[in-house]
Amino acid sequence: MLLALTSHSQHSEASYHNMTIGRIPSVEGGIQPTIFDAKADILTATAADTPARLAVGSDGDTLVADSAATTGLRWQGNFAAGKNVIINGDFRINQRAFTSNTSSGSYNYDRFWQSNSGGTVTTTPNVFTPGTAPVAGYEGVNYPQIAVTGQSTAAHYAHYSQSIEDCRTLAGQTITISFWAKASSGTPKIGIEWQQFFGSGGSSAVSTPVGAVTLSTSWARYTATISSPSISGKTIGTGSGVNLNLWLSAGSDSATRASSIGIQTATFQIWGVQVEAGSVATAFQTATGTIQGELAACQRCYVLLGNTLNQPMAIGYNYSATLAIFGIHLPVEMRGNPTISSTTGTNYYGFVRNGGTDNFNSFTLDVVGNKFINIYNSTEISGTAGNAGTLVISNSSGFLAAQAEL
Repeated sequence: MLLALTSHSQHSEASYHNMTIGRIPSVEGGIQPTIFDAKADILTATAADTPARLAVGSDGDTLVADSAATTGLRWQGNFAAGKNVIINGDFRINQRAFTSNTSSGSYNYDRFWQSNSGGTVTTTPNVFTPGTAPVAGYEGVNYPQIAVTGQSTAAHYAHYSQSIEDCRTLAGQTITISFWAKASSGTPKIGIEWQQFFGSGGSSAVSTPVGAVTLSTSWARYTATISSPSISGKTIGTGSGVNLNLWLSAGSDSATRASSIGIQTATFQIWGVQVEAGSVATAFQTATGTIQGELAACQRCYVLLGNTLNQPMAIGYNYSATLAIFGIHLPVEMRGNPTISSTTGTNYYGFVRNGGTDNFNSFTLDVVGNKFINIYNSTEISGTAGNAGTLVISNSSGFLAAQAEL
């Protein structure tokens, strides 16, 4: 930045000889106190001939013009859709509508899953009281609470994770991992691991332990920067990706991967998970920047087709008197050909058509693609060939979903 000094007749030669870096002449010809307090401070003005200091912003901030600010300039967080490779990092999307999750390998909030061995790990959904979310100006809605109890042996562990599609993601780059977290009590640790896996028929997984952070009982942001390994020389199979693993407890068998956090009994709360290129944790942003975009990104791996009583899910027809076929257009192109998950039990589904309703309990997958699927029932149908109708949920506990998780 160039600082231009204009000579005035009342300024003596001595005044300029006495000037030092960070000082400017006053309108009266004297010397004002130093106004630069730190590196990267900016000299600006609040009015004509009225200099002012704008303090340096936070790491990763962007300088923007703002006529409402005293100096006409201000720093703001760097918000950019696509910088965060974590999907649903603010936990807003919960298609499964989970209320409690204790099973290892199971999903709860969209795209997030838990893995554990031994003891009990219980994940429950929580909602922020308005105004209490960790980031001022970003009103978070949901967050998971994960309670780990009863672990004791070398083989026991627990981590909360997201699988990110394609092992090429951020490979060979400097990356920064960040999240907000707190503990219900005590000062437990979270171990951070970046793990590349190379899919079916591919090379062995590569684990990069990042380190551990120590929590308090107040929300705080934790960051870690690492070099993501290159994939040069690796064989990439089908279904490759990267795992971000947040380790909550780890016996000695997992000590290296979990950065030696040890066996822990604690309750963790997590929000605002972000992984981005670069050496600075910038302002949190979801992967797509919009609620609808985030839902669509989640639906690439999981689509809830129906879970409400009398909800229509598909149009179908009687191919024969005892066979009904239903075609379902998926709302987005999924990651791969999905499997169908559904509730099985008495009369969970109904085929509503001219002449009545056939209630039935299960489906068979007929034609499957990542944009369209056909399902059918040939064991509980009694109708007239050619009749068309609608597939509905006929029991409040029924649901139908398509899943193509990593």
